[in-house]
Amino acid sequence: MFVPYCTPEWLEAFAQAYRANPRFEKQLKKLTSTVYFRVLAEPTWGIDQDILFGAALVSGRLERVEFITAENAKKVGDFILSATPMEWKTILTKKRKFVTDFMLGKIKLDHGSKVGILGIAPHSNTLVDAMTQVEIKFPDQMTADEVKNYRAHMKDFRAKLGV
Repeated sequence: MFVPYCTPEWLEAFAQAYRANPRFEKQLKKLTSTVYFRVLAEPTWGIDQDILFGAALVSGRLERVEFITAENAKKVGDFILSATPMEWKTILTKKRKFVTDFMLGKIKLDHGSKVGILGIAPHSNTLVDAMTQVEIKFPDQMTADEVKNYRAHMKDFRAKLGV
């Protein structure tokens, strides 16, 4: 079963998979941080405006996963990282590593300390594993009609969530 990228369904599936597998909490036991990911607008993917999602971890325990406004993310987040949806796809499909692409400037640090983000970077592979426990369908894998429906769904849930 596929779950569309950057949707409430994907975040819910991620949270369920994370909480169902004690390996993630154990491997991330030393991690306490709130990290948000900005997906830059890409109209051809049905993403008409930047959107932010993220997770709060306390000693590896997943406290929350959510979509959030940029203003609120700056207030409550330790870090905000931004990239194009195509870049995030390369990370989530494990074609490239977060640390490499961050150091190459393909992923930007919008909020937080560079030293701090490099301190949690060793956990990035585990976070990617957790976020990809369900099969993600990216908009570039969708038909034109599916992208149209994806765009409408995104507009709808963003309005409901105020993001």
